[in-house]
Amino acid sequence: MKKHRNKPAVPITDPKISEYSEKHTSPESVEITKVIESSDSQLQYIDMLSGRVVGQFLKMLIKISGAKRVLEIGTFTGYSAITMAEALPEDGEVITLEMNLKYQKIAQTHFKDSGVGHKIKMIKGNAKKTIDALEGEFDLAYLDGDKLRYLFYFEKILEILKPGGLIIADNVLWDGTVLNPEDPKAKAIAEFNKFVAADERVEQVLLPIRDGVNVIRKI
Repeated sequence: MKKHRNKPAVPITDPKISEYSEKHTSPESVEITKVIESSDSQLQYIDMLSGRVVGQFLKMLIKISGAKRVLEIGTFTGYSAITMAEALPEDGEVITLEMNLKYQKIAQTHFKDSGVGHKIKMIKGNAKKTIDALEGEFDLAYLDGDKLRYLFYFEKILEILKPGGLIIADNVLWDGTVLNPEDPKAKAIAEFNKFVAADERVEQVLLPIRDGVNVIRKI
C-alpha cells in the first residue's frame, strides 16, 4: 500500500514491462475485481492497493510455504487480506490490523461479500498497540502499514513469527527515493532495508516488483 505520490524519483520498472508482467500473471478472482471497483468508487486512490502482481505473489508464497496463519499490518480496503485468504486452506486465518475508521468500514463490507470472510479477523486500533495483544505464532506476515514504523513492526513480528516464517514488506523502494532519501518515510524505509540486510536473524531478497517487495525469512 502506498499513498499517492509525485512522479517516481527513479523509474523502478518501465510501464510497458509492468503492463506485460500483469498481463502474464494469473488473473484476480471475481471477488477481488469487485473490491478494486468498490475501492475506486469510494476512495479514488486505488494505487494504495497491492495490485495484481504483488497480490498473486503473496498467494504464491502462501501456497508454496504452506502457511496457515497470516498477519497483515495495514488493511486498507481489504484487497490483500482477501487475496491471501483465498490462498489459505479452509482452516487458515488472516488477522489484519487497521486503525482508520473509514477503511475499517469499507474492508468489513468487502470481507462479508468475499466468500472468504470467515477466514479473516480484523483487529481495530493502532497496530503499534494491538500487535502486543496477539496470541500464538504466525507463518507469514505482510507488512504494509505505517512506513515510519517498519523497523518497529519488524521486531514485533519476529517475536511471533515461526522459525522459517516469512515477512513480506511492501513499498520498500518508495518510488526510488530510497536511493537518496530526503523525506521522513523514504529515510525510514531506507533504514529498514539497511537494518534487515545486516540482521543475522533473517535472510532476505529485495525484489523490484511494483514499488519494491522485501521477502524476509526468519532463520
